[in-house]
Amino acid sequence: MSWGTELWDQFDSLDKHTQWGIDFLERYAKFVKERIEIEQNYAKQLRNLVKKYCPKRSSKDEEPRFTSCIAFFNILNELNDYAGQREVVAEEMAHRVYGELMRYAHDLKTERKMHLQEGRKAQQYLDMCWKQMDNSKKKFERECREAEKAQQSYERLDNDTNATKADVEKAKQQLNLRTHMADENKNEYAAQLQNFNGEQHKHFYVVIPQIYKQLQEMDERRTIKLSECYRGFADSERKVIPIISKCLEGMILAAKSVDERRDSQMVVDSFKSGFEPPGDFPFEDYSQHIYRTISDGTISASKQDSGKVDAKTTVGKAKGKLWLFGKKPKGPAVEDFSHLPPEQRRKKLQQRIDELNRELQKESDQKDALNKMKDVYEKNPQMGDPGSLQPKLAETMNNIDRLRMEIHKNEAWLSEVEGKTGGRGDRRHSSDINHLVTQGRESPEGSYTDDANQEVRGPPQQHSHHSEFDDEFEDDDPLPAIGHCKAIYPFDGHNEGTLAMKEGEVLYIIEEDKGDGWTRARRQNGEEGYVPTSYIDVTLEKNSKGAVTYI
Repeated sequence: MSWGTELWDQFDSLDKHTQWGIDFLERYAKFVKERIEIEQNYAKQLRNLVKKYCPKRSSKDEEPRFTSCIAFFNILNELNDYAGQREVVAEEMAHRVYGELMRYAHDLKTERKMHLQEGRKAQQYLDMCWKQMDNSKKKFERECREAEKAQQSYERLDNDTNATKADVEKAKQQLNLRTHMADENKNEYAAQLQNFNGEQHKHFYVVIPQIYKQLQEMDERRTIKLSECYRGFADSERKVIPIISKCLEGMILAAKSVDERRDSQMVVDSFKSGFEPPGDFPFEDYSQHIYRTISDGTISASKQDSGKVDAKTTVGKAKGKLWLFGKKPKGPAVEDFSHLPPEQRRKKLQQRIDELNRELQKESDQKDALNKMKDVYEKNPQMGDPGSLQPKLAETMNNIDRLRMEIHKNEAWLSEVEGKTGGRGDRRHSSDINHLVTQGRESPEGSYTDDANQEVRGPPQQHSHHSEFDDEFEDDDPLPAIGHCKAIYPFDGHNEGTLAMKEGEVLYIIEEDKGDGWTRARRQNGEEGYVPTSYIDVTLEKNSKGAVTYI
């Protein structure tokens, strides 16, 4: 099936068809462009939606902690990735489909214009040959009529007896001239006719089929290009389907990660005050005045007295805890978080200690790096001046000292909180919140003072349980040494239960630090007591149970 043989006389129709094909191509390109804009706007709206609902990381307290919140934010991250894939689809369509269509449409217009121009030129040349042939034909026809007139004129004069011989001769010459010219025009017409027939045959059997064949190939290539673009249009989205599936799987995993038990525990950890529920209210006997005349030695009198004492004591304690069921009076935030409930205070102090330890580690790493650089400068003076690092080293050392002081101070506060919290559960200890007693072999609590040499002190002196504490301490057999330590800083040890030490002094370790910041040590003379763990360099024996080397 060929346009050149089947449509040899449909040049105008092919002109319109090829123009329609290009218009259809451009229309599809416009469709792809609008689809790209939809994808881009969709991706943009998704990103704006994610940005709107993402948490503002302005404060660490606002970071999501509950599993349901974390799952939602994971879903937002997956949705953001999904939006990125929609952008990839738009970019792929713009590059592979729309851009290719626009370039091809431009080339197609140029090629179509060239083929149509060739067809018009061929048609014009054929028309010119036809005009030449037609002109020669008309001229031949005209000369034949003139020759016929000359023949008639000659015959009339020849038959006319009155005509002179000269007139007859002249008519004869005119006849011969017209006949000769008619013969020449006949030959010219025959030549032009033969030439036109040849050009017409060439036009309809060679030139036009070739041009129409090129137009046909061009139109078929256009159709193939549309097919490729249709496929590319679908492939642009099919390529991202695996990644989109992963995004959706991530959303499903985020949904599965929600743990209601863990969230409930977080609520407890976040709002737990550490206080015990208030006790029962005592019975207040308002009928005491009825029994004033009764003897003081009677049973009722004793009940009256005991009831009176218990009521004052218990009610006083209960009134001190009534704020637990209402709004806690908000006081100004203090450095040691004493305005918070015990459990929340312990949590805040632990977070601060962790942050200070991280900062201390950074400063220590920087100090080591500066010392290495200083050693390199001392060995190779051409690389730099060692003295130039001294200010930075001094600043780093000051920062390290400051951080250590802050850590010791916060550890003392933390020990105080943990001691108070643990003391409430021990029946042997006093219920007075100002009296802190060590449990069993636990280390004394510490507190912070402005004096660097007395930064960590033991608990206040106990009165009601002092003898009980001493008896418990003296009845124990001497504990075996599980390691040794070297004092990094001096410690005065003014509080009871602590052990004073000098910088560089070596002591025996008889009890490890249990997390409260104190280590139990003993001198060679047998004197025992607690020393701050952060003031010593501990080395435990490898064969001792639970031995750990502290650096």
